[in-house]
Order: sequence, then structure tokens, then C-alpha cells
Amino acid sequence: MAREYFGTDGIRGTVGRTPITPDFVLRLAHAVGRVLRRTQERPTVLIGKDTRISGYMLESALESGFNSAGVDVVLLGPLPTPGVAYLTRTQRASLGVVISASHNPFADNGIKFFSAQGSKLPDSWEEDVERALKEEPVWADSAALGKTRRLEDAAGRYIEFCKSTFASDLTLKGLKIVVDAAHGAAYQIAPKVFHELGAEVIAMGCAPDGLNINDGVGATHPEAMVRAVRANGANYGIALDGDADRLLVVDAKGRLFNGDELLYLLAADRLARGETVPGVVGTLMTNLAVESALKAQGVGFVRAKVGDRYVLEELARNGWLLGGEGSGHLLALDCHSTGDGLISALQVLQACVRSGRTLAQWLQAVPLYPQVLINVRLAPSQDWKNNQLLDQTLLAVQAELGDTGRVLIRPSGTEPLLRVMVEARDQQQASRCAQQLADAARAG
Repeated sequence: MAREYFGTDGIRGTVGRTPITPDFVLRLAHAVGRVLRRTQERPTVLIGKDTRISGYMLESALESGFNSAGVDVVLLGPLPTPGVAYLTRTQRASLGVVISASHNPFADNGIKFFSAQGSKLPDSWEEDVERALKEEPVWADSAALGKTRRLEDAAGRYIEFCKSTFASDLTLKGLKIVVDAAHGAAYQIAPKVFHELGAEVIAMGCAPDGLNINDGVGATHPEAMVRAVRANGANYGIALDGDADRLLVVDAKGRLFNGDELLYLLAADRLARGETVPGVVGTLMTNLAVESALKAQGVGFVRAKVGDRYVLEELARNGWLLGGEGSGHLLALDCHSTGDGLISALQVLQACVRSGRTLAQWLQAVPLYPQVLINVRLAPSQDWKNNQLLDQTLLAVQAELGDTGRVLIRPSGTEPLLRVMVEARDQQQASRCAQQLADAARAG
């Protein structure tokens, strides 16, 4: 079944345009509630959100839709996406719901769901919901309507969970850390987590006004954090995105480390502690240097499609624990059931504190290969898959690169673009090969 509304991470769009309108979101919650009622007498759902001004409106619509289907609701208020996943599991709720558009600007918003186990739901569940959306609503009678309450200490519970993933015999005392919460869901939580573990915290991106989420701050704009680290003589900078499931880290010199590098560090730290790491899952975009470095240490490596949902699927298929993307979505399933920027940051800091090694020292053996990405705009009738010139050029470039580089050509999922990526040890070679492929794509 082709899904009309659900994408790779829930339902997302511009507020005020279908499907991110209060009438649709009410219908969505009602449909989800009816799906839940098929197997449960009295379901309970948790609802958390980020700091977008539209969150109030969508929260009310969800609450009404669930209540109208006979589903009880627990409101969590502003809370990181992984915090909602955690509380869904520990509160024994039927479902977790997050109102967020993650790293997008404030004018966008979205709805995503977590299972009772705090994990992403399968395609089949989303298809059931889309079928229910096409049916006429069946309003619960007055005696069967759902009720709503607020969990007042939701943030405190999640803070304690995050801290519990940091080794009890270690501390962050003596470290000065810039914490950038992107004016998002972790604006109150993130500074407290690091402060309560002993760090001196310099908070930025922690003053949301409903309109400034991800605006020039956070993991999508790390340059602000880099400047703050240098200006304050900090040891580290931690940048999250709007819903705090994405992480980038800066060291004392202002060097930025992306998700690929941090993923390698998580695996290397576990190996250094004598743990077994049978394999790691990256994506089609994961830097080849990371794959090579992991394999050199006997760690398997598998590439999933871009998106943490697909990384999770590959982890489950292989029975592995570590995965992630260059954007900073990192999965450590021995700590949490979903990607968590705060917990990932604590895992990184724990590795550095325990070993006495800096980030640069951990990663000195993994110099990233240059990656060159060119977006080629296609004409509506252009069939890139049957472009013979592109096929010939691709074969020639792959032969030239051999095992010292790679090529990735894929269409955009949202625009008429062909994304051409070349990775090689030499920047000039990567640029030249990428341009050759882009020219061939346009000529076709």
C-alpha cells in the first residue's frame, strides 16, 4: 500500500497546509485511536512536543482526536523526542506521540509515533492508520470518552534517565561545556544534565520564543557554537537540533566532529573497554574512512538507506547495537531504544574522560575522505536511469577510484534533483570525478 501521509519519519509539512492543519491532526489522532482500540480496551498515549508556536494548536487537536476515540492522554509538555520514547516505555503507555519537525524551521511541524517499547513503528501500522483515515469517524459516547492529565515531572524523569547512562564512577567536574539546545525541546533539560554531572555549563540556544527554533543555532548551524567554545575557552561544545535526537560536538580548538566520526568513537571506545562490537550500521552517505577503520579492527559494517529509521531496521536485522548518520543521529541501543542526542553526547564525553584522550586523539586514525556532492536539476521528462553517457562515465570513474573511493548517485525524494556524490582520498580527484558525472547526467 502506498502511503499518502506518512514519510520516513512520521508526518511533516508546513503549518496551515495539509496535512499539518488542526482538522487533519484531529482526524489523524481519532484514526490512530481507533487502531489502538482494536487490541486494547482503554489505551493511553503520551504527547510531547518541541517549542514551535504551532505545538499548542496541534497538541489540542491531538488531545481532542484521541479523547473522541476513547483514548486517554498524558501531556508531557516540551520534551526531546527520545524523552517521549523513554517515558512511553516506562509509563507502560500504548503509544508515544511527538509534535516536532526536528531540524526544520519554525514554520514547519510534524507528528511522529513510538510504540509501547519506545521504538519506531512498522510500515504496516502506518498503513493501518492511513486506511482508518479513509473511514468515517466513530465518536465514542460520553461515558467512554478519553480523559487527559499532565505528567508534571516528565522532564525530571528524563534527566535522571540520561544521567544513568553515564558511568557512576566518572564525573564531568573540571570541564567547561557549551551546550546549544537550538531553542528547542531540550532547552531546559540539556544544561541540567551536564551541570548535574559536574560540568560548568555555558548555555546557548536555550531561550525559545516559539519562532526561533533552529534559527542560527543548534546542530544545523554549529558555527555559533564553535565561536562560543573559542570565546569562552571551553573544553567542549555540544549542539543538539530542535527535538534533541541529533548531535554534533566541538573540541577545545573549535574543531567540529560530525556523526560519522562520533559513530566510530562509540565503537572504538567499546572495543577499548574489551566489549565485543560485531558490527556497526551506517548509511549510504557514511564516510568511507569510517568503514575502512572499523573493518581494520574486525568490526562489520553495513550501509542502510539514509534515515535513522532504516539504520534501526538494519540494526535489528543484524542484532547489532551501534549505528548512525553523518548528520548526528546516533543509535546506541545498549543505552536507549532510539537515537538520543543527549545520551550520545554523554557516551562521547565518557569515552574522553575515562581514557584521558581528546576527541582528536580518538580520531587521528580516521581522517575523513573528501566528499563532493553536486545536485543536478532534471527536466520533467529526463530519464537518468537510461542515460548511456552517465553509465559510461560512471564505469570510468569507478575504475579510476578502485577501492580508494566510491560513487553514490540517487534521486532526491522531494525535488526533481539527481544527487551525485563522489568520495576519494584526494579532494581534487573527488571534485573532478563528481563534475564529470554531473555533466554526463545533464547531457542525458
